[in-house]
Amino acid sequence: MTVTWIVVPGLAETPEEFGRLVELLPDEDVRVIDPWRTPIASDVDALRAAAGVRPDAEIGLIGHSIGGLAALRWALTRPLEVTRLVLVDSSLTSETGWRAFYPGTRGDRAVRAVARFLGRVGVPQLLGPALRRLIVRLGSTSNHDLLSKATAKARYGEATSWLLFWDELASSWELAAEVAKLTAGPVSTIAPTTLLVATGGTSRPTAKSWLAGQQHLANALHATVEVLPDSAHLVHLDRPDAIATAVRR
Repeated sequence: MTVTWIVVPGLAETPEEFGRLVELLPDEDVRVIDPWRTPIASDVDALRAAAGVRPDAEIGLIGHSIGGLAALRWALTRPLEVTRLVLVDSSLTSETGWRAFYPGTRGDRAVRAVARFLGRVGVPQLLGPALRRLIVRLGSTSNHDLLSKATAKARYGEATSWLLFWDELASSWELAAEVAKLTAGPVSTIAPTTLLVATGGTSRPTAKSWLAGQQHLANALHATVEVLPDSAHLVHLDRPDAIATAVRR
């Protein structure tokens, strides 16, 4: 049976920026979840529905950044339906954030109120596209953005976009804590897993500790690690070929 590959993007990412990866896998069924419609920290059933896969489908998961945590939770809690797992510079289970700002806390409500106010007065519309350019400049060695100016404006200039980013970030802390519990003991059943780890560009200053954390995660998952010294965090922009190779492997 053909494997359906599902891409789970990271914080403030869009389906469009994974276009090059999809192009490199013309013989594969690749579907990219849209975080602007389905939050990345949603439960597995919601992510499955967003990808539109059949109930009996064999699934391969590609998770980037906090999407890696979501993909890992999926693979650990539904081991019979996930046959392959590729974690791309995944967030670590230790990235549990600040308790004072967890969803539902006073800190969370304050940040959400500020984000709503900024949306009402038009700050995302004014600064959103510039924020996107900054994300690509800092997160990529190639500095090649696949988003058109119109798409960047529509996505990042949306009044609720900054509130969405905050929701993703805050929810990822709870997700990290959940996955940490799932990986705390011996992981007996999980699909063959590959970790791609970026150590180039702006990732270089923290590369040693970052790689150590990724290797620790890989050991818990009995996974293989591939280091990408020529890529920063946005691997799908810098080295989509490395992701495609991991999928074909």
